[in-house]
Amino acid sequence: MTQEHQMARTLSGRHINMIALGGTIGTGLFLGAGDSIQKAGPAILLVYIITGLFIFAMMRALGELLLSDHEQTTFIGFIKKYLGPRAGFVMGWTYWLGWIIVAMAELTAIGKYMQFWLPGTPAWLWEMIFLGLLYMMNIVAVKAFGEAEFWFSLIKIIAIVAMIATGIIMVLGHVRTSAGVTQLSTLWSHGLVAHHGSQLLTTFQMAFFAFLGVEFVGIAASETQNPSHTIPKSINSIIIRILIFYVGALLAIMVIQPWTHYSADNSPFVQVFSNIGITAAAGLINFVILTAAASSLNSALFTTGRMLFSLAPKTSYFAQLNRRLIPMRAITFSAILVAVAIGLSYVFPKDAFGLVTSTASATFIVIYVALMITHLVYRRSADFKTGNQQFKLAFAPVSNYLTIGFMLAIFAILLLSPATMVTTVLAIVWFIVLTMLSVLRIKNN
Repeated sequence: MTQEHQMARTLSGRHINMIALGGTIGTGLFLGAGDSIQKAGPAILLVYIITGLFIFAMMRALGELLLSDHEQTTFIGFIKKYLGPRAGFVMGWTYWLGWIIVAMAELTAIGKYMQFWLPGTPAWLWEMIFLGLLYMMNIVAVKAFGEAEFWFSLIKIIAIVAMIATGIIMVLGHVRTSAGVTQLSTLWSHGLVAHHGSQLLTTFQMAFFAFLGVEFVGIAASETQNPSHTIPKSINSIIIRILIFYVGALLAIMVIQPWTHYSADNSPFVQVFSNIGITAAAGLINFVILTAAASSLNSALFTTGRMLFSLAPKTSYFAQLNRRLIPMRAITFSAILVAVAIGLSYVFPKDAFGLVTSTASATFIVIYVALMITHLVYRRSADFKTGNQQFKLAFAPVSNYLTIGFMLAIFAILLLSPATMVTTVLAIVWFIVLTMLSVLRIKNN
């Protein structure tokens, strides 16, 4: 082990592009789209576009920060630099713990997805196998992680492209299904807004959570071969990806058959492919969802390892790199904590575990807000005035304030919605406890 804090820069532009793209495509699209369609109708397209624009603004702010100082190993380093050590402590450990819990949930889900094909096998066996394989990929080489994420993302992209292509072919051919003739007018044939818009606001939080993980490119930036080129290219293409993959897929789904035909309990991808005669649709989509969960777990191990490495004091046990310039100790400890999920899934009921998971998700809103505030402070600092920054957030600081307002509005929706009120309160308690710990830490130092 070495105390050298410069990690290997072996991720290529191909890897970063797929990592950025994979971060915007998760199980929320494949599984949660049915619920979103039911609550919003075709208006869900506008919800995703609006949310995507604000996410893009956040990513542009992140990109500007990343390119202003290549020595920062994570974007949390910028929060600490411009908002102070206390904010860095709170946000850093929140991000680390949040991803640990998300990884636990994904690991538990992987066991259930494998039981789809092999119902007689224990879920814990598959959880151990997947965690072991992904852990090995993360500690062998950074490039191994990048390759795994590349192929995980490619599988998800193929599924979405297949959905969009199916929609285009069926519209052009006026294909008749059990729901009628496939045509563009199917989109608005049952109205543009579901339930007279009474549940429209709640879909913004669903769209927001679908994009969680898009900031992951900020974690991978420190190990990119040419960040000055790859980071701007990846971030700038995010808005195009959102329009093509999210809006395009949802549009195809609602054109093939009326949005009223979809159920919140089933994946709309399964429903579409099953209705057009693909009997293996459920198995194929289960494979894609399994891939999405494995991708999220893979990214979580990468993220939590780097985050723990950056949070630990430079002379501590977890702030060491191995001879491959990988923070193996930090990754190993994070993987051990994630493995606790194998036991927790048998101790805690589903609802309790899901409650904790959604609490972790709610904290990402505060992290994104802190990132936008960090960018505001950076713009007023000497670093910005003396630097030669070419990758700037447009219309700042107005775009900062609008993005912060949008995210706080989503937090308010979470706090006022009966289904998410408890989890949001728990998230607030989480921040209070971490803030108290940060005060004690600073006093002791």
